[in-house]
Amino acid sequence: MKYLLIILTLATQTYVKALPSADFTQAADQFLSKHVKNGLVDYAKVKQQMDEINALYQQVGQVSLADASEPEKKAFYINAYNLIVIRQIAKQYPVGSPMDITGFFDQQKHQVAGEMLTLNELEKQKLLQPFQDARIHFVLVCAAVSCPPLASYAFTAENLEQQMEERTRLALNDPEFVKVQPNQKKVEVSQIFDWYKSDFLREAPSLLAYINQYRKEKIPASYEANFYEYNWQLNDL
Repeated sequence: MKYLLIILTLATQTYVKALPSADFTQAADQFLSKHVKNGLVDYAKVKQQMDEINALYQQVGQVSLADASEPEKKAFYINAYNLIVIRQIAKQYPVGSPMDITGFFDQQKHQVAGEMLTLNELEKQKLLQPFQDARIHFVLVCAAVSCPPLASYAFTAENLEQQMEERTRLALNDPEFVKVQPNQKKVEVSQIFDWYKSDFLREAPSLLAYINQYRKEKIPASYEANFYEYNWQLNDL
């Protein structure tokens, strides 16, 4: 019996570590479509059904990316970040803000594809640095009201380019995210553009030029641009 248990345990571990990304993505997609509405998360409902997010969290840790393509890695890490955020908030819920949880972004470590990472390390080392794609800032959602709205679906390698374009355009045309004041010839933009300025200026000559690439109504270059204060209140449905 002892040897049988060992064999079963090893078989289970091998299966989890070799879990195809399609299976993980499908499960993540079903979870997000169930719990995310209009960019907000039903944390109370997630809290009531923690087994669901805990199972996804476990898969995040044990998925193997050894044979994954670059788009597969990128999509996986985006999904992993958003799922970890939701899980960590749900564990502490009710809570008013991710900033109320000690070390939420820079101290708490999570197993991600076999590596122990903080959310900040996941964002910078696995996404921003290797891919150098500023649109990443519009698909990672840090559980705050001032974050771009969270997608109610998982990102996939096959549709990643289209999905990232969609979320970027959605955020940059949202009057609550980019606050244009024509009468005063001013525009207020998220502090994300201040904190990660170099990411955007790598792709455009100015912040407004970057934003205008995705806007239906272009902001005149003569407008004064400022950063509004980030609202860290929880993005709670």
